[in-house]
Amino acid sequence: MSTQKTIRQSAGTVEENALRLEKEKAEQIIDALNTDLADAYVLYHQLHKHHWNVEGAEFLEIHVFLQEVYEDVEDAADDLAERLQALGGVPHASMTTLAENATVEPEDEDVYDVRTSLANDLEMMGDVIESYRDHIELADSLGDYATGEMLREQLETIEEHAHHIEHYLEDDTLVLESATK
Repeated sequence: MSTQKTIRQSAGTVEENALRLEKEKAEQIIDALNTDLADAYVLYHQLHKHHWNVEGAEFLEIHVFLQEVYEDVEDAADDLAERLQALGGVPHASMTTLAENATVEPEDEDVYDVRTSLANDLEMMGDVIESYRDHIELADSLGDYATGEMLREQLETIEEHAHHIEHYLEDDTLVLESATK
């Protein structure tokens, strides 16, 4: 490990950007995107936990589905970080900073039944969806239509995943209950 440390940009600062968005406007959007980034990583880890721990008759389908969802969340996080960097900001990167800046509450370390796990994922996705809607409105109101469009695309993806989880949580199923219950 190198002992020389040259800081190119301090965390929490905003520099001028080539996108020609005024610094004061960029600061507001960067704060919003860093919140979305922190929330994305909390959601990512919870989804990954459920991917690892899912069991039962629908194991494989839900296991594969959750992997698709957490990979989409990870891709979204990467896009958020790159966008806020392009706006002159510094993306949150340490686990401590991400946890401190997340507005969603992660599930604890215990392993829950599939229905509880998916319900917890759906609840967190709902919080993320609401935040995205607020941040789309913010970006648009500040004239940053590209960020608004990026968030709209991500919103559409997370809404689709939430809708699928809602279907998983419906009472109708082809899986029969065990006669020994």
